[in-house]
Amino acid sequence: MSRESEFNGLPPAPPALQRPQRHEAHGVAWEDPYAWLRDADWQAVMRDPARLDGAIRAHLEAENAYARAALADTAALQDAIFAEIRGRIREDEAGVPVPEGGFAYYSRFRSGGQHPLFCRLPLAAAERWAPSGAPAAEEELLLDGDALAAGHAYCNIAGGEPSSDDRLFAYALDVNGSEVFTIRIRDLASGGDLPDLLPDSNGSFVWATDGATLFYTVLDANHRPYGVKRHRLGSDPAADELVYREPDPGFFVSVGQTASRRFLLISSHDHTTSEIRFCPADRPDAGWQLAEARERDVEYDLEDQGDRFVIRTNVDGAEDFKLVAAPLATPGRAHWTDLVPHRPGRLIVGLRVTARHLAWLQRVDALPQLVVRDMADGGEHEIAMAEEAYSLGLGPDLPFDGCLLRYTYSSPTTPDQVIDYDMAARTGRVRKTREVPSGHDPADYVARRLLAPAADGQTVPVSLLHRADIVPGPDTPCLLYGYGSYGITIPASFSPLPLSLADRGLVYAIAHVRGGQARGRRWYLDGKAAKKANTFTDTIAAAEHLVAQGLTGAGRIAVQGGSAGGMLVGAVVNMRPDLFGAAVGEVPFVDVLNTMLDDSLPLTPPEWQEWGNPIEDAAAFHTIRGYAPYENVADRPYPPILATAGLTDPRVTYWEPAKWIARLRERAPGAGPYLLRTYMEAGHAGAAGRWDRLKEVALVYAFIVKALGAGRP
Repeated sequence: MSRESEFNGLPPAPPALQRPQRHEAHGVAWEDPYAWLRDADWQAVMRDPARLDGAIRAHLEAENAYARAALADTAALQDAIFAEIRGRIREDEAGVPVPEGGFAYYSRFRSGGQHPLFCRLPLAAAERWAPSGAPAAEEELLLDGDALAAGHAYCNIAGGEPSSDDRLFAYALDVNGSEVFTIRIRDLASGGDLPDLLPDSNGSFVWATDGATLFYTVLDANHRPYGVKRHRLGSDPAADELVYREPDPGFFVSVGQTASRRFLLISSHDHTTSEIRFCPADRPDAGWQLAEARERDVEYDLEDQGDRFVIRTNVDGAEDFKLVAAPLATPGRAHWTDLVPHRPGRLIVGLRVTARHLAWLQRVDALPQLVVRDMADGGEHEIAMAEEAYSLGLGPDLPFDGCLLRYTYSSPTTPDQVIDYDMAARTGRVRKTREVPSGHDPADYVARRLLAPAADGQTVPVSLLHRADIVPGPDTPCLLYGYGSYGITIPASFSPLPLSLADRGLVYAIAHVRGGQARGRRWYLDGKAAKKANTFTDTIAAAEHLVAQGLTGAGRIAVQGGSAGGMLVGAVVNMRPDLFGAAVGEVPFVDVLNTMLDDSLPLTPPEWQEWGNPIEDAAAFHTIRGYAPYENVADRPYPPILATAGLTDPRVTYWEPAKWIARLRERAPGAGPYLLRTYMEAGHAGAAGRWDRLKEVALVYAFIVKALGAGRP
């Protein structure tokens, strides 16, 4: 069966006009014929999608119509996949309440609802909380997300934090997907919002203890969080004082607080360097003290515990991080002493601190572990896990003066559990297990871990999931998912989504490639900047190993990735199109060179630490030019490709996938087909409503099933 047979009879694809723009850097000149797809006033479009240039809008809508035509025969399949996934999700799903002040706060959904409801219970009622049954009689509804979304094509609610006296509830609202939030404050006694509206934020904010002061981040004209303002309730937001301005456009700014709630934090950071300032939460006018000045490639984050700070850092060559302590009065590096020394191969991922215990999440041999230390006697223990392959995540901070640690546990076959672990008694209490209403038997599926040999002698972990009643072979279709950037590790966790592919006979695989941290910090460093090619060759090695093991065949693999993972997709289909029978790039970062050469774009300066700065560094320019998917499209036997985009996406701008698809059609017209689906009322994460988002997943999965000629429902 030819690759194109499933798509025979398509109408002509939308033509993309060519209006070449000439560029030159480091002695190299080139033309970009599709640069016109970038709206000249893109900043305004981010805030008001209606301002998109008419010619660009017409092109994107024509592409959407073409994609609909190409996938029209999958309408029933999309409906079936959507219904299956929705059936695995509890309609009135609720989070486990988190104690905060005199109440426990949580979010839940109403049956059929798209957006979360923010609620609280008295502490005594929260102890009796159970994930099944009707809401407790004592429940208080603070914020109705479905009501807030009414009248908006897009609605995203971020944050949701009570004041320390439990009288007010702050939240951030984005109604166009551009991640430009307005912070609002709800009076819980009246149920109405205060007149204080704090605009142009990325949604990061924190309360001072007085319940009358908020610190929040603000965005500049290029959509970067450049500073922190202080707002006093009842005052004019236009007069809010800028208490911190970040001097480096390559650094992100965020605000937060320590687990004890004693200190507020301002964090300045890029992907490899950090700097933190702190302020007593009960004295919001006291000023901000620097913990330790930034040093390139040194990272740290901190918590307080009694008369000291506890700091996770990679200082002094601690590549896989260590934990140190420092006095509150002298928190600088000169006073840091080791608490948990660095041990190569043990990556310390996260930290939780209570008054009497220290807990940290670490990764050893690509598996996570949770370790607890009793600060009274220094004794340590690891929390035992039930399976050989699993995923762990640290939950929110619980009361600082208690002994509870909240974490999540799952595996590819075992639904998520939320567990409260008593660090003193060494006992766990399962507060919630993800319910699969349509039914789920872990025995129906097989989860495996393989090690794929790479050309340089490294081995790439690959996680597999498939039905227990199939024996994979060379004709078995497979979906291979990859990411491999920023040190982000894709966990081998439970998801209700790929079960719909597994139930159709596909093997679902995750390649834990370099650029992530599955095998420690070195795994990340060996997949970034000048070594970025390792991310792509690791993905190819994973695909080749699946074929060599007889689990699938060349041309029977669909490769999928989103954002920076979409760059992975574009690169590997340029390098080895023969391996793949389909490719999906969701909001794919494929125009790497042009984006990294444009320092006006929101994420370009912060991203130079990840990819290199091609403006100033000729070697970085040539490295990026050598792998950038858009630059390296050629006349090759590409598989069917689907790209998605969000019109108001500030992270991967809509024109990147639009240009990529246009160039694929131009340079490889005999292959494909190439489809572009632009969500005209959404940003980087797609639709904000939970069911609308599942429809996007169903469309992608239907494309994969069709392109691979896989099973039908």
